[in-house]
Amino acid sequence: MSRKIFRSIWLMTVVSLVLALAILSGMMYTVFTEEQLEQLRNETALVTRGVTRDGAAFFDELETADFRITWLTADGRILYDNAADAGEMENHLERQEVRDALETGYGESRRRSATLARQQLYTARRLPDGTVLRLSITQMAVMNMLLPFLAPFALLLLLATLLTWRIAHRLASDIVGPLNSLDPDEPMKGMADPQFVASYEEILPLLHRLEEQRVQIAHDREELEKTSLIRQEFTANASHELKTPLHVISGYAELLESGMVPEGDIRTFAGRILAESRRMSRLVEDILSLTRMDGGVGMEKEETDLYQIAESAAADLQETAAEAGVTLRLLPRETKDTTMLGVTQVLYSIVYNLCNNGIKYNHRGGLVTIRIGLAEQADRAGDDRAGDGSPRGGRMLRLTVTDTGIGIPEEDRERIFERFYRVDKSRSKEVGGTGLGLSIVKHAVRIHGGEIRVDSREGQGTVFTVDLPREFYNDFTKKTVQP
Repeated sequence: MSRKIFRSIWLMTVVSLVLALAILSGMMYTVFTEEQLEQLRNETALVTRGVTRDGAAFFDELETADFRITWLTADGRILYDNAADAGEMENHLERQEVRDALETGYGESRRRSATLARQQLYTARRLPDGTVLRLSITQMAVMNMLLPFLAPFALLLLLATLLTWRIAHRLASDIVGPLNSLDPDEPMKGMADPQFVASYEEILPLLHRLEEQRVQIAHDREELEKTSLIRQEFTANASHELKTPLHVISGYAELLESGMVPEGDIRTFAGRILAESRRMSRLVEDILSLTRMDGGVGMEKEETDLYQIAESAAADLQETAAEAGVTLRLLPRETKDTTMLGVTQVLYSIVYNLCNNGIKYNHRGGLVTIRIGLAEQADRAGDDRAGDGSPRGGRMLRLTVTDTGIGIPEEDRERIFERFYRVDKSRSKEVGGTGLGLSIVKHAVRIHGGEIRVDSREGQGTVFTVDLPREFYNDFTKKTVQP
């Protein structure tokens, strides 16, 4: 880059110098020509007075090699010429300066002489007797005029070129030096120097952009590392969770195969194998659900009714609730219209998993209630969207699942949505949970551009509140869909 800057500055300066010298030479040539012409006019006036006074005798004692003098009649015939034989010269009546002199008394012209084959300056003046006196001088060629100045000009050009080379090299170093010293890892480091800021004001937006990208890259790296750790932990936990029922199934199967199980206990062993198989099947289904949500597989949107989905989930869980001695209740509609655009199966998983958790972590005789209504933001009009397209207001539905269970300790509330995280591991093992329910809920809510909040008091119960927009920004289709 410094070489390009150096070459550009040096070349432009040298070209400017050459152009300046060329323009100066042209101006000098014009001035010198005007001086020649003025000198020719003065000589014409002097010769005119002499010829008018002395006639042809004036030329007898005239000695000049600087000017060519021609005396001709009113009809263009040559009477006298100091550079050629007058008798052999052609008629000059058609010459521009001669015609002007005959008409107005004086004439001038510039042209190439056919006789001398050189560029000439001509002046002509009409005498009192009607004849015309013409003087001419050879116009000096540009090179002849510049020849005395050639050496000074060459020396000036050489000195200017060397000085320009030095200045260009210094400027290139001054411009590129601070840029080369920039640290990509800390692009804003130079901002502490006021001189740097003043000199490189134009690149400050670039530095700010580099700083933003550096921060973003650092953030993305942290997210990638965090995601990698989460995946590793998930894989380890999934392997562990799958191994537990597999070990149980394998152990009971080996006992049955070896004939060591009394005939009366075969049904009991078969029941344990069946229970562990179902547990493993639920775990695999939950893992597949999370995988589909992470990749957006099968996330087809459709107009659906959230209240009807809640009715379906409540009906499917009534038997589970009855076995646990818990009452599961869906409250009447709080709003007539509970339709929205969403993925029906994913919305179902939100209601199902929240209610299932409320049943599992409850007391016998406890209560789980489901309420569907409008969110507080529902009265806000318009389509108020965040920069990423996600809704910040507008019409939203609210799903609330309240239980009277054991509650969640405050120190565990931030982690309950992590995969395989269990607050009460002993109780989770007792009720047979997979540890993925709330993680599935979190992903399902995120897919619909909603929000989930939890409020819990240990020993008194938990309230999960989910706000879902009727229209949502689909993370997988990357477009906003409106009903």
